[in-house]
Amino acid sequence: MFSVGDLVVHPMHGAGVIDAIVREKVAGSTQDYYVFKMPVGGLLLKIPTANSQAIGIRSIIQRPEAEALIAAIPSMPVEENSNWNKRYRENMARLKSGDLYEVARVIKGLLYRERRRGLSNGERKMLHSAKQILLSELVLAEDSGYEELEKRVERAMFQSPVSPG
Repeated sequence: MFSVGDLVVHPMHGAGVIDAIVREKVAGSTQDYYVFKMPVGGLLLKIPTANSQAIGIRSIIQRPEAEALIAAIPSMPVEENSNWNKRYRENMARLKSGDLYEVARVIKGLLYRERRRGLSNGERKMLHSAKQILLSELVLAEDSGYEELEKRVERAMFQSPVSPG
């Protein structure tokens, strides 16, 4: 169970803070809800506390984990699936997983595709959402500015992996 002030992540919306815990009656049943507020964009969600684990709500990563993730981006593989529908479904599953490494892989793949061929509207929206999810958590984990982290992540996305020896 989370407390007011905890920094948490919603897999499809990104990182934010538990602003309050409220009890509300909806459709005849009374439940407790986390009031989840995102600092970037100001989104406010009410998440049933009983469903939070099933939804994938988790604590944000710590600074060393954030640094390790950024360092791992250059060596992440980029998959080249030419079937738009299959690629979209695979990317959506990666985003829903809540795994930041998978979210970073989605971003990297879409950025490379954008540079080579351009993106459809659906993929452009997905890229924007994936960036929001990743950057919102990194900003809180690193206690850093959004623009600065966006530049660091983008540099890492296009950096060649360092070959051993």
